[in-house]
Formats: sequence, C-alpha cells, structure tokens
Amino acid sequence: MDFDLSEEQRLLKDSVDGLLNDSYDFEQRKKYGAEKIGWSKAVWGKLAEQGLLGLPFAEADGGFGAGAVETMIVMQAFGRALVLEPYLPTVVIAGGFLRHAGSDAQKAAHIPGIIDGSKTFGFAQLEKNSRYDLNDVSTTAKKKGDGWIIDGEKFVVLNGEAADTLVVTARTKGNQTDRDGIGVFLVPRDAKGVTVKGYPTQDGMRAADITFTGVEVGADAAIGDPANGLPLIERVVDEARTALCAEAVGAMDESLKITVEYIKTRKQFGVPIGSFQALQHRAADMFVFTEQARSMAMLATMASDFDDAKERAASVAAAKVQVGKSSKFVGQQSIQLHGGIGMTMEASIGHYFKRLSIIESTFGDTDYHLRRASEAGGIV
Repeated sequence: MDFDLSEEQRLLKDSVDGLLNDSYDFEQRKKYGAEKIGWSKAVWGKLAEQGLLGLPFAEADGGFGAGAVETMIVMQAFGRALVLEPYLPTVVIAGGFLRHAGSDAQKAAHIPGIIDGSKTFGFAQLEKNSRYDLNDVSTTAKKKGDGWIIDGEKFVVLNGEAADTLVVTARTKGNQTDRDGIGVFLVPRDAKGVTVKGYPTQDGMRAADITFTGVEVGADAAIGDPANGLPLIERVVDEARTALCAEAVGAMDESLKITVEYIKTRKQFGVPIGSFQALQHRAADMFVFTEQARSMAMLATMASDFDDAKERAASVAAAKVQVGKSSKFVGQQSIQLHGGIGMTMEASIGHYFKRLSIIESTFGDTDYHLRRASEAGGIV
C-alpha cells in the first residue's frame, strides 16, 4: 500500500506549515490565547484565505472536495503548532454533520460562512455523568407545532462562548440511555433561553457550560432524522477522534524535536546530557512510540471513511488506544528529560504535554477505547 502523499497533498502540507511557521510560534500563541475568545480571528481569517476551512466540503457547496487524508495533514500541522483556533468543532464536527446529513437549505445557510471564516461552531454533547457514552442524553427536544423546544445542560463545549451556532444533541423520545430517540439540532448561541458560562481549559483553550431553558427552534433546526440521529453522531465523532489522533501525532513530533534539541544543548558535568546513553535510549523510545501512533493514526484516517460502522469504530478505537498510550509516554518523557524547567509556564514543552493529556481524554480515554475495541472483536 502506498502511504506517500500526492503532489497536491504535499503542496497542502507545505502551505499550512508555511503559514504556521510565519504566524504561530510559541510567543505568538500566548498572545492569541490571551484574547477574549481564546483564539485569534486574524489567524482564523488566514486559514480561510488559504482555503483550509473549506477543505472537506463538496465543490458544489463551495469547498474543495478533500478527504480524510487532507484533514490529517492539517491536524498534524495544528498539533505541531498547538493551534488554538476552533477547527475541530467548526470544520470537522459541525462540518461533518452538515456534509453527511444537512439539507440543501442547511448547507446553503451555514457552509459558506464556515468556508469564509465568518462563522464558528461548538458541539454541545457532553452531559453530567454521561462520561463518554454518546447515547447517554437527558437534554430534551419536544415538539411544539412544526418546531422544537430544547431543555437541558451541556458541559465542556469547546468554543462554546464564541460560537455563532451550537450543534446540540437532544432526546426526542425514550429513556436517557436508549439508542433510539436522539436528534441533532442547530441552535443559535444567542437564542433566547441559552445561558453560556465560559472558562479556560488546562491546555490553554476555552470551553463553556451551556444551559438550554425553553429554547425554541424551527423545524429546519434538526439535522437528519431527529428520532434516529445516533448513527450520524457516532460517525461524526469517529471522524473527530481521527482528527485528534492526527493532532496528537503532530504534537508528539514537536515534543520529540524540542526535547532532542534540549538534551543536545543542556550541559551537566561539563558535557551535553544528550551524550549520556541512558537519555539517548529514552529519546529513541519516544521516537518509537511516536511512530507507532503515526501508523495507527493513518489507519484511523483510512477507516474514518468506511461505511461499515462496526469496522470503522473498531479501527478508530484501536488508533485512539495507541495514540493515548503514546501521548502519555512521549509527554511524560519530554518533561522528565527537561527536568524542572519543563513544568514551568514559560517552557513550551509543558504546554505540549497538557494538550496531549487533553486529547487522550477527549471523546473517550485509552481505557474506554480499549474496551470498545475489545467488544468489537479487534480490528476487522
């Protein structure tokens, strides 16, 4: 099997790498994170100008018709630079819902805004005590005429306070953990009855807890079948997990690079500590774990397009397991090899470890996906 990038994909990689090298070093990232919304609208505009926000959308919708490999390339670059901008919730997740199940009217209303950078989204899915179970939904959507009334609470909504629109999972019928009766709805963040409480997260991003109290939306708010939306949610979340795996690989690449450069220059007993064989072995192990994660991220990238939900889920779960293990090992070793300075806010390496730790627990941690892969019988 050929794993080499095509000419177009290499050009994409060079383009996004060039953009981030010019405008996203560690000091600039600090400034972007200090902005009120936690990221830079100017950088978001540059991503739009380069066409990165329109990559996965069909040409008929104004996009470029790119696939999972192109998303992997972008997310790896974002991981290397620790990008704060809401590409995952807006392009990957909200864009995924619109691409797979959006009506023509919904696509026309939202996709152009994503592509030109004028709209961002948040995915309101996680609930109190629901852990990683996508079917554990207590937020309700009840019919009112042709529309819906949404009530409930959602937590840790990435980009929740800055989003123009929220993609909300809500139960239209059944009990809290039933697989049937879950719908997906588009809700304006500033709609009456929406209360947003924003806060910073450990990895330097921002999220929000959101309460929906009698929020009225029209019939056109529902994406796909409001009574059977779980398969759609599972597919889009698997795509998000795949994108996170790619981001983690980028973050591990940069962590390894920074650490190797550090042990080459940090001196102890009059010589660089990188000359000590024990530390060379640890750096070599970091490389091995990173490459294992890269291979599994590639598997997830290929599997994310599978129509067979069971086969896709097993492959993505297996990738999340290896990426989680590799993230923990590479992150911990990078801090250990840096010593005390690695734990300071001034050193970039600690911020990579924080981001890798958050990725490991997003949409299911390593233990959760190990069970998931086991129950699926392993990779099909």
